Amino acid sequence: MAHAFKTPHFFDKLSPFQIIVLFYISAALLSTLLISLPFLHREGVHLSFIDSLFTAVSAISVTGLTVVSTADTFNTPGYFVLMFILQFGGIGVMTLGTFIWLLLGQKIGLKRRQLIKTDQNRSTFAGMVQLIRQILLIIVIIEIIGALILGVYFTQYFPTTSEAFIQGAFASVSATTNAGFDITGSSLVMFESDYFVQFINILLLTLGAIGFPVLIEVKDYLTRRNEDFFNFSLFTKLTSVTFGLLVLIGTVLIYLFDRTHFFQNKSWHESFFYAFFQSVTTRNGGLATMDVSEFTPSTLLVICVLMFIGASPSSVGGGIRTTTFAITLLAIFAYARGRSHVRIFHREIDQEDIFRSFIVISTAIMITSGAVILLSLFEPEFSLLEVMFEACSAFGTTGLSMGITSDLHSIGKIIIIGLMFIGRIGIFSFLFILRGRVTPENYRYPREPMIIG
Repeated sequence: MAHAFKTPHFFDKLSPFQIIVLFYISAALLSTLLISLPFLHREGVHLSFIDSLFTAVSAISVTGLTVVSTADTFNTPGYFVLMFILQFGGIGVMTLGTFIWLLLGQKIGLKRRQLIKTDQNRSTFAGMVQLIRQILLIIVIIEIIGALILGVYFTQYFPTTSEAFIQGAFASVSATTNAGFDITGSSLVMFESDYFVQFINILLLTLGAIGFPVLIEVKDYLTRRNEDFFNFSLFTKLTSVTFGLLVLIGTVLIYLFDRTHFFQNKSWHESFFYAFFQSVTTRNGGLATMDVSEFTPSTLLVICVLMFIGASPSSVGGGIRTTTFAITLLAIFAYARGRSHVRIFHREIDQEDIFRSFIVISTAIMITSGAVILLSLFEPEFSLLEVMFEACSAFGTTGLSMGITSDLHSIGKIIIIGLMFIGRIGIFSFLFILRGRVTPENYRYPREPMIIG
């Protein structure tokens, strides 16, 4: 039986990065076909191909930008199909694919372990199958608990119990996968004064965006025996601290920049929850308790930066990732202080990781800037800030918008689709699409110093 599911010879010629990209493209096309099925739509609704593709890529990349209203377009079966696509995109193509292979009794060979390693952005092959099991278990438990809590609580908002639990299940999956989709028709605006709903969503968004390795380490820490010594990895420490600081700094800046504008007539607790929720959702969530276009330009620019940074590596999120941002800042500070090595938490960052971080940030800036220029050219009716906000939201797979998504022309939608796709697969996968197999370098040229800066 182990030989019944061999990898096609065609894939043997491709690198793991190229195969992952092909899998995501295939998943996007299949999702486009699924959500185009008429029996998943409400009566009288028709989706064009470009709108179906946009929605599918937004779902697979767990972005949440939509050109149509999810609540007004899909019926109940459509909601469940969309939830499956969000799950597929959030956890990862290879994670769910591996789970299916395991159910079928297939052996997880070296090639498949390479794909899992690439999809989950891991540095080693050790414990790949166990990693997949733990990711699925943790995410499913989080989503079920979230669905039950929200479903029960939503009985006071919706007329029937079934509708309340459907809303709760969809909200839980959407928040945990940081997808940003909603079936309320207005994101979380209807809960702008309900701090319990906001808190549960903040918790689910954070658990989804903090990174699977962090969740697994926390689980191991909580389930250890008292006499066992436990030390969190540098990744977990740096990721958690960076994540927390970005949320804190985002909350403070959003409030300070809008204290005399949007927050002028708000109470302290209203101001706090508005600012706090918007800061958390910029990590990758895309859910909103207000119309973000009401913020001042300075606040919107701060949100653009936060969305560009995105979530943590090996999470459901996009963007350049939190550790990339942190390592780059640490490298700049270390260089400014005359140090040749970057140290944090009594550990030294590998030079290769520093180099990779600068590559990611530089490439991401060029891609996003190019997209902004193209959008400004082909969508002249929108302001530069609106276009920049949309581009950062797409690349960060966040899903927040100033309300221009549905008014984009076909070419503008294609640009946003490209950004969402790149944001989901990651900068390195994007760069390695054309790289193929690496041939070893058997020689080096003499070095010569260059004038820099």
